[in-house]
Amino acid sequence: MIEKNELIQVLKSQIQRATLHRDLGTTANLREFAEDLLKAHIVQHQGSNPNQQQLDLLREVVETCIGFGPLSPLLSDDSISEIMVNHFSSVFIERAGQLVATDIRFRSEEELLQIVERIVLPLGRRIDSAQPMVDARLPDGSRVNAVIAPLALRGACLTIRKFARRAISFSDLLRVNAISEPAVAYLREMIEARKNVLIVGGTGTGKTTLLNLLAGEVPESQRIITIEDAAELKLQHANLISLEARPANAEGRGLVTIRELLINALRMRPDRIVVGECRGAEALDMLQAMNTGHEGSLTTLHANSPREALQRLEVMVMLAGFDMPLTAIRQQIASAIQVVVQIARLSDGRRVITAISEVVGLETQAYQISPLFQWRNEQLQSTGIGSEWGRHRGS
Repeated sequence: MIEKNELIQVLKSQIQRATLHRDLGTTANLREFAEDLLKAHIVQHQGSNPNQQQLDLLREVVETCIGFGPLSPLLSDDSISEIMVNHFSSVFIERAGQLVATDIRFRSEEELLQIVERIVLPLGRRIDSAQPMVDARLPDGSRVNAVIAPLALRGACLTIRKFARRAISFSDLLRVNAISEPAVAYLREMIEARKNVLIVGGTGTGKTTLLNLLAGEVPESQRIITIEDAAELKLQHANLISLEARPANAEGRGLVTIRELLINALRMRPDRIVVGECRGAEALDMLQAMNTGHEGSLTTLHANSPREALQRLEVMVMLAGFDMPLTAIRQQIASAIQVVVQIARLSDGRRVITAISEVVGLETQAYQISPLFQWRNEQLQSTGIGSEWGRHRGS
């Protein structure tokens, strides 16, 4: 009986030899080559084609050697939205908004490190003791974060936020009661009227997913430029430019920040600018763009309420290093941001829109926020307050 370790040794030695003499091209070609090689080895040694048990073993060996090992079935399962490796012997997943422990295990810390390196190296990144943390994106758009020792005290940990193969729609949100029909009508009117939008929420609440949905409502006659730290937006738009920030290389060179991309985007004749997430000094440039003719721009921000989001923007503008009085900063924010959409993850794992508010100005240096929709009694309800500009006049 041919054992797994024997097949692993055969595959490793043969692939190393083959790559010296031929170009295997894509990962799919490499997998096909590896499977054919192992099938031939089994036929040669037992005189017959491999049975189903051997075929399953063969594919497991291929994933161990050139794939993502124990993570492969999790990556191919569309019902899983996030994979969290806490330790080589502890793997959790998120499914339907709930965290679940799995029986997936790596054989050792070394095997986990090999998989981490196999993920990040093709992306042009490195991870080692000198650079023990990496944030990257898989070819399918999934977001990868890895941390190894000495920063990770219990050993290497890996988080993969999987990219949804199918873009979410308003119909999907309505089906799970994450939004209401009047709110959908308001958001569509908001995009048509080219209002500047801030989407806020906690980590993993679906801000980028909602940003993708709203940006997808922009007419194709308008030019969109998207700017992200790690590209996650997948817009199907005829007039689209997608820009992605770049970290410094091992020598500390080549850094391109979101702020630099945003400044450059203003020279590219955008109708709308979509920033994946405001985290720092680029907030000032984003506000200035919104205030100088780029109406209908969108961005996201980590915050737990619309008012907290505006206050966080103040801090980010201060990080830009300009000596601006707080009064001037608040005037910039109040005139730039017109709609704040709050999204949250409920205790049962559902992601829902919990508030839609308009920023209507300043009064005695305090933001005047008008809540049009709020989450009450397990649904998003109109507050009865009318919009300052739209057809929504409350219920």
